[in-house]
Amino acid sequence: MIFVHLAEALIALGGAFLAAGILARAGARIGLPTIPLFMLAGILFGPNTPGIALVDNPADLKLLGAIGLVFLLFYLGLEFHLDDLVSGGRRLVGVGTLYLVLNVGGGFLFGLALGWGIREAMVLAGVVGISSSAIVTKVLVDLGRLGNPETRLILGVIVIEDVFLALYLAGLQPVLGQADGLGAAALDFGKAFGFLIVLASIARWGTRIVGRLISTKDDELLVVIFTGLAILTAGVAEELGVSDAMGAFMIGLILGATKSAPRIRALVHPLRDAFGAIFFFSFGLSIDPGDLVKVAGPVALAVVSTFVLNGIAGVAAARIHGFGRTEASNVVFTILSRGEFALVLAAVAASAGGLDARLAPFIAGYVLVMAVLGPLAATRSKRFERVIPARLFRGRDAGDAVVVTGEADEVREVGDGDPMERVDGVR
Repeated sequence: MIFVHLAEALIALGGAFLAAGILARAGARIGLPTIPLFMLAGILFGPNTPGIALVDNPADLKLLGAIGLVFLLFYLGLEFHLDDLVSGGRRLVGVGTLYLVLNVGGGFLFGLALGWGIREAMVLAGVVGISSSAIVTKVLVDLGRLGNPETRLILGVIVIEDVFLALYLAGLQPVLGQADGLGAAALDFGKAFGFLIVLASIARWGTRIVGRLISTKDDELLVVIFTGLAILTAGVAEELGVSDAMGAFMIGLILGATKSAPRIRALVHPLRDAFGAIFFFSFGLSIDPGDLVKVAGPVALAVVSTFVLNGIAGVAAARIHGFGRTEASNVVFTILSRGEFALVLAAVAASAGGLDARLAPFIAGYVLVMAVLGPLAATRSKRFERVIPARLFRGRDAGDAVVVTGEADEVREVGDGDPMERVDGVR
């Protein structure tokens, strides 16, 4: 029986990879991004859709999906430098705060407007207000924009959001009735915050020691070491009440400041791409198309609200940083996507119990729509630039900029803020 179950598991996993890859390849021919197609494959070949079900229980891919999220955020940490955040100083913190106030505050008010209750509104505040680090990262990689001048701002906002997430999750537990009193809630919050402080301190002052510990000329050993560090740190973060994504990002931030960083970035590419596909596929498995019809109206209103609030925040952020309209459009339409954090909130809400039954299908529908529209809008940000009033950016048109996207990429000059095409096989 063990061999039977093993065979079934291998067939399901192999089928998931193939289904996601073939569907994404077909969509790529007409210009569609891979992320929503990976999720669509999960919906089509999941237990909630008639036909072939490669995976009967979404929980079967939970671990592999979590590893995919770990590698996506680990790679983001490798590409981001703490000095970028520190050098942004008050201006970047102010921009991140503005974004959170508009989007998270708007999500909370939206929840109250639906009349679903205070606890539901608290959940919706995070769902509607927080971008998907995984999807935004994938979009930046796919479009070759990691070296664009506005990408530092985008990553800075994402980092501030992720820090907020850790605090938000810790504070949400007692609201949903999962913490045993105020003392337990305070203890959970303290553990999460303390863990983030420790990792941030290592990233700031301990990278030389970490670099010596992981230093090896053997690529095989280096892969084993950084994979272990990424997954272990993510697991410890999850145990202490910080999201596993945040733990993976922080260890990536630490290793990104070591001498081994260029090699790690090159070696992690195939792991990130393969397991990232499974993460988005497993997300699709959890969506039941039949439940989406009941919340189609609220989902449509939430999508419109997100575009408006995110647009206001993105334009304001670009103006504060002195960018032109092209960079502002990239900021606005890149940070649109919603994804993995909403799923975390959905799981937390489901385990809490006593919440409005429409909450779970709303989250699924909203995230699916935004996960599709977000990447599509990002790929067409140059075309959508015209919706941003030109008078807001007079005298700030982007000139030529040198774009560097990573170790394996070529470097060349681009004009008018156009993203550089990557040459390492990533679209």
